[in-house]
Amino acid sequence: MAPAPPTTDRDWRAFVRILALSMVGLFAGYLALAVVVDPYDTGRSTLLSRGAVRPQGPRTASAMRGRDPAYSGVVIGNSHIQLIEPAALTRLTGIPFLQLSVPATGPSEQFALLGWYLKHHARPDAIVLSADAFWCADDPAFPSEHGFPYWLVGDWPTYLRGLIRFSAAQETVNRLGWLLNPRHKTAAADGWWDYERNYLSQGFGIDPAKKAALEKPVGPEPELHHGGPFPIAARLRTELARIPAATPVVVVFPPVYARAEPPPGSPRARAEAACRAEVRAVLAQHALSTVVDWRDGRSAAADPDQFFDQTHYRLPLARSLTAEIAAAIVRLRTQ
Repeated sequence: MAPAPPTTDRDWRAFVRILALSMVGLFAGYLALAVVVDPYDTGRSTLLSRGAVRPQGPRTASAMRGRDPAYSGVVIGNSHIQLIEPAALTRLTGIPFLQLSVPATGPSEQFALLGWYLKHHARPDAIVLSADAFWCADDPAFPSEHGFPYWLVGDWPTYLRGLIRFSAAQETVNRLGWLLNPRHKTAAADGWWDYERNYLSQGFGIDPAKKAALEKPVGPEPELHHGGPFPIAARLRTELARIPAATPVVVVFPPVYARAEPPPGSPRARAEAACRAEVRAVLAQHALSTVVDWRDGRSAAADPDQFFDQTHYRLPLARSLTAEIAAAIVRLRTQ
């Protein structure tokens, strides 16, 4: 048997070229498949869209929910407004409401979701925004310790870059499996999640140590707060300019437990009051707008049975807040 000819530089170059082309082909093939499958159902490809939300966390599910044309009203915030039931708002206002709140988010993430919602709803019937302590940060970037998939609600180039990650590849496979399963489970289309059971299962409202933590007074000084101006004012002004003048906008200052309120006259109390005043002043520039303020010292905020911790309230209080939000929307729509 004749010996094999020696491998030449030309052979190696041909091998490397074939390998590189194969990798490029595999990459392009994956990207094309991911775009068609649209793992989080953003609507960029509707070929496999089924109009149902696949069970997943609200961070990614928001991409599908936020573009659903069935909902002309929206609630946006974090867990401090998440117990507002959209179906209850719908009953009280006649507006089909969507709950688009995502836990552990601040203004940056929330306004990104607002932009996504407005992109798919040119003339909303009502918008509810939750303005909690995260709105009063000093940093105009409103940084968060928790990741957020901005790429899902971004432009096409951003979306394509976002697909180039292991988690997106996993979800592409997961969504294909979900689509092929005739008994696939679905999540609530309107984003409603009653997390009261989750808190109770962790001992909130029951565990003596957690009850004691509820009574711990707030620290005397803020970490970042000052007397203003606050970055939220300019950011809110920009966002309101994107909302049609005929759309009612309600900003909610969500309840906190009375022990979480800073002492009257303290630097923190003055800073928080100044921040809320700036939010009110900017909001007033939108023709149909109002504030629902549950930081006004009302008696319900002093009831420990209404709170899991100092910033998360229970369903009975949430229902009262829901009724007040709905009444505010009805008033604005009749002006």
